[in-house]
Amino acid sequence: MNLLDAKVINTVQGLEVYLDLAENIEIKEIRIQTMGIDSPFYEVQFGIEYFLLRKGSYYSSQRNYFRICMNHGFSSITLKETETESLFAVKSEDERAATKKLLGEWLIQTNGYKESINECIKEVKKADVFKGEDIQDKKEIIKFLEKLLRLTTEDIKFASVEKPVQAQILPIC
Repeated sequence: MNLLDAKVINTVQGLEVYLDLAENIEIKEIRIQTMGIDSPFYEVQFGIEYFLLRKGSYYSSQRNYFRICMNHGFSSITLKETETESLFAVKSEDERAATKKLLGEWLIQTNGYKESINECIKEVKKADVFKGEDIQDKKEIIKFLEKLLRLTTEDIKFASVEKPVQAQILPIC
């Protein structure tokens, strides 16, 4: 790893230092919905570990998450915050923009990102399937993961960032 393989974002909380290491990028969950609803989609949840350097030489390692969601034709990309441990949480608008820029200009170009996706593809290919539906889902997941490998900076730049949908609590009469 070279020093140039790291990225730093200055936030109110401190400096977030991201390193291009395969163990720092985790694919936590993959979801596909191809049948039964009007708008099929693909979604993957990534975890990114980073160091948070605070004033007074205090630092901690943290892992936060975000989702990449695409429509069935892979023509629309949305970045989604997770409900907990969101990579975008507790950040100002400028810090959120810097985080999005980090994802588009740095993360999708890193070896760690590519290694985590390639490892996931290998695992999916090795998985046993017993039904025709499962075989089709496996093919769809592999196609989605391969598309993630070909994401560009512009894809991320033009993607919207959605906050998680909060359930509304209504008073009981």
